[in-house]
Amino acid sequence: MLYPEIFLKCIHIVLKNEGGYCWHKDDPGGETNMGICKRYYPNEDIRNLTRERAVQIYYSDYWRPMRLDRLKDENLILQVFDFGVNAGIKTSVKLLQEVIGTDADGIIGPITAYLINNYKGDLLESFKNARKDFYISLVERKPRLEVFLRGWLHRINKTKF
Repeated sequence: MLYPEIFLKCIHIVLKNEGGYCWHKDDPGGETNMGICKRYYPNEDIRNLTRERAVQIYYSDYWRPMRLDRLKDENLILQVFDFGVNAGIKTSVKLLQEVIGTDADGIIGPITAYLINNYKGDLLESFKNARKDFYISLVERKPRLEVFLRGWLHRINKTKF
């Protein structure tokens, strides 16, 4: 399959962020490989998941539904995609919509895309800060996830081209 160039640039970084196989007792996703978890993909052989299969999943189940091709800023695209992989695609898009001050329906339609692409201010930094606030708030609500907080915050800062 031929993938868009921006997707290939993004997936390279996202897969680095996600790492390889793990099964952490506090991870709600359970058994995970390259960010693909058994909880959401019960029919996948997670332990033996190939990079090619992970890329297919990320393209069909994350990238295309997020409609990131409508955005212009590649670093913002990367941050939104990375957060979608880590926290869910609707969560990521809704957070971005909240940052730009529009209705948060979790879909990058033409109005949302226009508002993002014409945003006055540093939308990338605003989104990154909102992402940090999300993780901190999540840990406050679910303290058992604190073990992941430092990594999540580091991930935000290292996710760039």
